[in-house]
Amino acid sequence: MMAAGAAATPDMRTAMGTFATGVTVVTTATSEGAPAGCTVSAFCSLSLDPPLVPACIGKDRSMHRLITQDPGYAVSILARHQADVALRFARPSVDRFAKTPVDEGLHGIPLIRGAIAHVECTVHDVLDGGDHAIVIGLVRPLHTAEGEPLLYS
Repeated sequence: MMAAGAAATPDMRTAMGTFATGVTVVTTATSEGAPAGCTVSAFCSLSLDPPLVPACIGKDRSMHRLITQDPGYAVSILARHQADVALRFARPSVDRFAKTPVDEGLHGIPLIRGAIAHVECTVHDVLDGGDHAIVIGLVRPLHTAEGEPLLYS
């Protein structure tokens, strides 16, 4: 067991990797209206009243600045058949959206077409989570569709 304050080891990544989780793509738009997004597996429900969801974004990602400074974002919960979308948004790319069909959500924020749910949020709070920011979103509209979720472990 790690002592409090001990540096994380490769064992931490291995242990956490044994926990299966859903896969999402978090999207927003730049101040110029350009779409931006990244794959996020650290997402869950936080509160039903008010409806809150946290998404954890690495501070070293370009998405960190966008999502923590902009008022809104969307979470597309990917369907089982969308592993290619998850990989596209997990890797550096010139244009992740070029091969990804989207629909327009609130404030022009892209929603990944084919996802089994879309959770549109306004930023409620941003908390420090070590090398990640914990972005708490107040859920505005949400939409669900039939399908099986994409899981990662």
